[in-house]
Amino acid sequence: MYYFLSMLALTDLGLSTTTLPTMFSVFWFHAREISFNACLVQMYFIHVFSIIESAVLLAMAFDRFVAIREPLRYAAILTNGVVIGIGLAIAARALALVFPASFLLKRLQYHPVNILSYPFCLHQDLIKTTVSSRRVSSIYGLMVVICSMGLDSVLLLLSYVLILGTVLSIASKTERMKALNTCISHICAVLTFYTPMIGLSMIRRYGQNASPIIHVLMANVYLLVPPLMNPIVYSVKTKQIRDRILKKFKQ
Repeated sequence: MYYFLSMLALTDLGLSTTTLPTMFSVFWFHAREISFNACLVQMYFIHVFSIIESAVLLAMAFDRFVAIREPLRYAAILTNGVVIGIGLAIAARALALVFPASFLLKRLQYHPVNILSYPFCLHQDLIKTTVSSRRVSSIYGLMVVICSMGLDSVLLLLSYVLILGTVLSIASKTERMKALNTCISHICAVLTFYTPMIGLSMIRRYGQNASPIIHVLMANVYLLVPPLMNPIVYSVKTKQIRDRILKKFKQ
């Protein structure tokens, strides 16, 4: 569990580090320009870390399922080698899926000056500024979303169906509540990640007449709230982490 928490923390740190420099430059210093190549690099890492976070949440759901279904074999199933393999597979998938998108965008033609909707670069925002055909890039972007977050969300739902079935098969009510309580932190992390993402997608699809402030606010919430809330949720709900933090403050 702590290996996966470390992966989640590193992913949130990477997402924040990628996003905050341009946000600070826009909101604090009114530096509203970014070169095309720098924008592509930022877009690449934002989407890579987003896909990694989605996959880490799925891996954590699998971790909870094994812990509840096979508590005596937990350490034998999720060995260090297995966890490292899962982490490498998660990173490789994200890097491989997003890598072609940058080259597809690089091949397109743009106006000399373009206005973006957000204080950072996203694929769906960049693709709107092109003056050439964007069909291939749009289709590829959709396929990336389906093969990453779309697939992950379905598997997450399936994981919790299996977890719920396992919990309901436990005879003791006390043990059932104890097992469900171990999933609360993860459920909060999943909701914190997917709810703003769905909200941003809905605003982009159906909120064309909405104020630009709403679009910017939802995008900022999508990228900034999960890195803010995940440490709080897991620090509050995980006794070992909470005790270590309190010990540090007492020192």
